[in-house]
Amino acid sequence: MLDYSKKTVAQQRGYLVKSTEEAKQIGTFWLEQVALQNAVEFGLPEIDDRSHVWRVPLVRKETTERLGEIVIDARTSLIQEEQTTATKILEARLLGRNADYQKPTSKKKNYPKISALHNIVACGDSETVLTEELPSNSVDLVFTSPPYFNARPEYTDYLDYDEYLLKLRKVIRAAHHVLNEGRFFVINVSPVLIRRENRTKASRRIAVPFDLHRLFMEEGFDFIDDIIWVKPSGAGWATGRGRRFAADRNPLQYKAVPVTEYVLVYRKQTEHLIDWSIRFHPDQQAVADSRIEGAYETTNIWRITPAHDSRHPAIFPLELAEKVIKYYSFKNDVVLDPFAGIGTTGKAAAKLGRRFVLIEKEPEYAQIILKEAKGWLGEKELEKVVKRL
Repeated sequence: MLDYSKKTVAQQRGYLVKSTEEAKQIGTFWLEQVALQNAVEFGLPEIDDRSHVWRVPLVRKETTERLGEIVIDARTSLIQEEQTTATKILEARLLGRNADYQKPTSKKKNYPKISALHNIVACGDSETVLTEELPSNSVDLVFTSPPYFNARPEYTDYLDYDEYLLKLRKVIRAAHHVLNEGRFFVINVSPVLIRRENRTKASRRIAVPFDLHRLFMEEGFDFIDDIIWVKPSGAGWATGRGRRFAADRNPLQYKAVPVTEYVLVYRKQTEHLIDWSIRFHPDQQAVADSRIEGAYETTNIWRITPAHDSRHPAIFPLELAEKVIKYYSFKNDVVLDPFAGIGTTGKAAAKLGRRFVLIEKEPEYAQIILKEAKGWLGEKELEKVVKRL
């Protein structure tokens, strides 16, 4: 007997394209773009989970003769043009001409593009805004710090840790879609301490960065760097961690006081080396103007004083955002923060001559961003900001 409750491979892998019908819908859109929808139809789409793609056979309508296939990235829903049968081949086979047309042996000369986005402040769910409002390949850098998982009672939105990770996976996947080829997603994250409910129960420390690393690797990113943000001595004592050992000095009670956070750097997967993004950038003056002058961080240990703001329970320092933006983007690039808070990333981006896309779920914080942006941009430029409130 068939077990209909068993998840499909696509569901198990968390693919964006989960069914044959969804694969056909994407294929239909491609056929319409090349004006072959009246002459070609689909065979049965199959998933290749080793390559993370859907293969959609293309057949002649009259005879069901196989003509080629469309290859769709199962994780992003994007057509893999290099693997999809070329339009010229399909046309030749339909007309009964020489169908031995070969794709050029040289690599396709695609080049980086300059995004057409203006500064954007959006109030809403980041996954929805990224999926429904932003075009693909329209962002040049993602820098964010995700909400804490239930670390503070007033900052709790998730029933359990699995739900929290699922939400972050969806945002990472959506960000992959809007991020330009070969560009970077930098995330500031740290383990969280779940305080004990009473004196008879132990507190729990959850290693969030290590779980997020797995999500990034599964969603089409390459790991580049782990930067350690070190705070001044004594910064972690507010957690209470380590006080018991300091008083009693008993073995087994030792717990290190946390004074670090991770700044993890990932790059959207591409066949191109990083040098490609530099040498073929359409605005070489912007590349030249973005060179790092003077002193810079030579190691992965960054010593930065934390920031505090009574208007938001968890902000990162402006200095941290500035360093990330300077090291991983060019002037006039678009910097996205899908968990914008009160807009620190946007402030740093504007200061450094970049554009920004700030998405914040809480209307109160989105209003703060718009109020602050007047100081970043000036009255005239503020009027040009695209608002999704």
